Amino acid sequence: MGEPFETSAAWKPARELTNEVYQFCRREPLCRDFGLRDQLQRAAVSVMNNVAEGWESLHVAEKRQAYNIARRSCGEVRSMSYPLLDNKFINIAEQEKLRSQCVQTGKLISGPIRSLNDR
Repeated sequence: MGEPFETSAAWKPARELTNEVYQFCRREPLCRDFGLRDQLQRAAVSVMNNVAEGWESLHVAEKRQAYNIARRSCGEVRSMSYPLLDNKFINIAEQEKLRSQCVQTGKLISGPIRSLNDR
C-alpha cells in the first residue's frame, strides 16, 4: 500500500484552504448568506476531497478526473473570492490570501495531473 493521501503535497494545502473558508463562513454577515456560504464551503471541501479521491483511486482515468475536479474547484473558490470582497464579507488582504491559496493549491494539484499525463 502506498502513502496515505494525508501526506500528499496537494492535500495539505487543500485542507488549509478549506479551513480558511470555514473561518470566513462563521463570521457575520457571511454566516447568514446561506447560498454563498454553502456554495463556498462545498467548493472548498471539493478541492480537499477530490485530491483524496484521486490519490486513492487505482485507475488512471479516475485519478485524472478527480484531480481535474479538485483543480476546477480551486478556480471556483478563487472566483467566489470576488463577491466576498465586493460585498465586504472579507477585506482585500483576506481576499488576496484566499486567491493566493487557491492558485498555489491548484499548482500543487497540477503536479499529479502532469505525472498521469506522462504515463
